[in-house]
Amino acid sequence: MSGQKKITKLITILLLTAIVLGVISGCTSSATKAESTNRLDAIKERGYLEVVMEPYFAPFEFIDPSKEGQEQYLGSDVEFAKYIADKFGVELRIVPLEFGAVLSSITEGKYDLAISALAYTPARIEAMNMSKGYYFPKDNPGYGLLIRKEDASVIKGTEDIKDKIIVAQSGSLQELLVNEQVPEYKEFKRVSATTDGFLMVEEHKADVCAVSIAMAQLYIDANPKAGLMIVENFEFEVDESVSGTRVGIPLGENELTEEINKIVDEVVSTGLFEKWYMEYTEYAKSLGL
Repeated sequence: MSGQKKITKLITILLLTAIVLGVISGCTSSATKAESTNRLDAIKERGYLEVVMEPYFAPFEFIDPSKEGQEQYLGSDVEFAKYIADKFGVELRIVPLEFGAVLSSITEGKYDLAISALAYTPARIEAMNMSKGYYFPKDNPGYGLLIRKEDASVIKGTEDIKDKIIVAQSGSLQELLVNEQVPEYKEFKRVSATTDGFLMVEEHKADVCAVSIAMAQLYIDANPKAGLMIVENFEFEVDESVSGTRVGIPLGENELTEEINKIVDEVVSTGLFEKWYMEYTEYAKSLGL
């Protein structure tokens, strides 16, 4: 091989080596950057916060049909989401989904936060990070049973529904409470929205619906002709140590969770969330929700 050919071959090898090393270096740099960028940083860099919720649970989240776009979503949870976005200095984008999809989208990391009147459950805490509780219904009832008024004399507690059809929202704390605290029933049906459960009882497609009592009472007050009521003197037992409405956060996003907890402390200590809750309770009533 001539000297010129040797030099040409050497230059070619050196160029190929440089290209390969550059690619490797670039990949390593990108991987390192990806690993070091947590979701909190990503939210601030992109300039918006995506919050997923099921907007059919007044007064936490509901829709005003007279409004459009993002403005149609209202409620105490919506105000809380706005507050968080303001604290981060970013735009808020609400993503409405049915409740089961709210949960799965957060466990899969599709969105930044789930703010949808979420309660603590053992299954959820294994699948996602959860914030501190930001709403504790101290002076409000917890979870109970919705029935038709005509059945008031025969359904007074869980022991009276062994031959009845009970319904609850799929993936909700109410579903867990039925599984744990209702000893026997004829059939247990799941629905995507709690209001669908109300309608099933009203239309005699189910006999009992496990409910958040405060939310169900809003519906009863707004729909007196439905002939529904809450079973008196009955509430499901809920462990106080895990009580409170919480924010769902993709699993492992600890920096984001820490910041959300700081904001939770702020809205709880100042009474802001309680103020929003009372304000949107009245708003929801005005809409007949």
